[in-house]
Amino acid sequence: MCTRVLATPPALRGLPGFCRCRPSWLHNLKKTFEAKYGESPLFYACAPGRVNLIGEHIDYCGYSVLPMAIEQNIIAAVSVNNSGTIQLANTNPQYKDFTVSCFEDIVVDRDNPKWYYYFLCGVKGIQEKFGIAHLSGMLCVVNGTIPPSSGLSSSSALVCCAGLVTMEANQKSLSKVALAEICAKCERYIGTEGGGMDQSISFLAERGTAKLIEFQPLRATDVTLPDGALFVISNCCVEMNKAASSHFNIRVVECRIATKMLAQKRGLDSSRLLKLAEVQMALKVLHPEPYGREEICKVLDITSEQFSTELLSANTQHVTQFKLHQRAKHVYSEAARVLQFKKVCDSKPTGSIQLLGDLMNQSHASCRDLYECSCPELDQLVDICRKSGAVGSRLTGAGWGGCAVSMVPSETVESFLQAVREAYYLPDAHRAAMEKQSLFVSKPGGGAAVFLEE
Repeated sequence: MCTRVLATPPALRGLPGFCRCRPSWLHNLKKTFEAKYGESPLFYACAPGRVNLIGEHIDYCGYSVLPMAIEQNIIAAVSVNNSGTIQLANTNPQYKDFTVSCFEDIVVDRDNPKWYYYFLCGVKGIQEKFGIAHLSGMLCVVNGTIPPSSGLSSSSALVCCAGLVTMEANQKSLSKVALAEICAKCERYIGTEGGGMDQSISFLAERGTAKLIEFQPLRATDVTLPDGALFVISNCCVEMNKAASSHFNIRVVECRIATKMLAQKRGLDSSRLLKLAEVQMALKVLHPEPYGREEICKVLDITSEQFSTELLSANTQHVTQFKLHQRAKHVYSEAARVLQFKKVCDSKPTGSIQLLGDLMNQSHASCRDLYECSCPELDQLVDICRKSGAVGSRLTGAGWGGCAVSMVPSETVESFLQAVREAYYLPDAHRAAMEKQSLFVSKPGGGAAVFLEE
């Protein structure tokens, strides 16, 4: 099967470095589509997953992060019609079909985060951006090669893919930056209060380079990774769905409240500030943990009702204690590590691989101890990776499960993989069954694209 990337709009198509899909993936997806709908797809869209090399839980605080796209992606086969419905199917039989009307408001049930609601986030985002009263009808089959709930951004890739699909089906055009910003906002329909890293790298990635992603305004800068080392992703096999739990949003809320408290204590207008990056110089005024609701309301001079509606998210209303000092300390130190990581990559000093490894190790310790977003299995896996020859190893993604990323000298990758396999995966039947999709070397991949079959 041959494919070609569509010619327009130029900001999204026809440029080198977009995600590539293996011919076998496309062939199987086309066959599934034809068997289900009795016709061939009109076009395909894909959006890659990502691994965050360093910069965890700081994008929603306004700080730069340093991810790269991976080969694994979400891909959709699509045809367009006048049926007045959008029919969604998935190649994975555990994910049920879903149909939605093009003439009714799209409703995303954040209390029931099914796979198709992530797709509908992307549809709804494009619909609202362009004010489309009646969407084009679509038949769609989705396939994914990103392990779900693994910290490699499978859900955001699905949202981004859906945004691309909807834009193409309704003959609209946007830049990569605009699409990334829309998809970051519309994923919040499902209840995830993210900061935009996942969507940004999914659209802005280029093959062969990691990216420093900066916000306000959104921009991406190439980061050339050092020669002589490869990045290995390993899944601890504990799944964590950000939208299905409150862990992630609690950290977002704690950082939001810490911003307000810092601003208030420094005499700033706290009503306009939501991100720690905006009050970085006020770090030293936080006091030991934890803060209770009453104390926060007193300092900010707000009512309990204002606290619940203005600062908390829907799934964090139950929280009564907030560890603001710990969370802020992680954010500020992690933001500094991101800039140090890029500086080492740019300047390539002697021992640069070891320097980068040290930063990754510091990042994991901060995530584990200050941000408390690791889990025993992740800590065990990171420790095994280091003992197996990784120069640096850390959790990647939201945490509480999912993956670790390790930097390994190129010449020892095979022995590293075997050692991790024997120490972590083979002793456990569940892990052993998942090992093939859970332990792999990753190189920087390309960004999202829409393309046709030739």
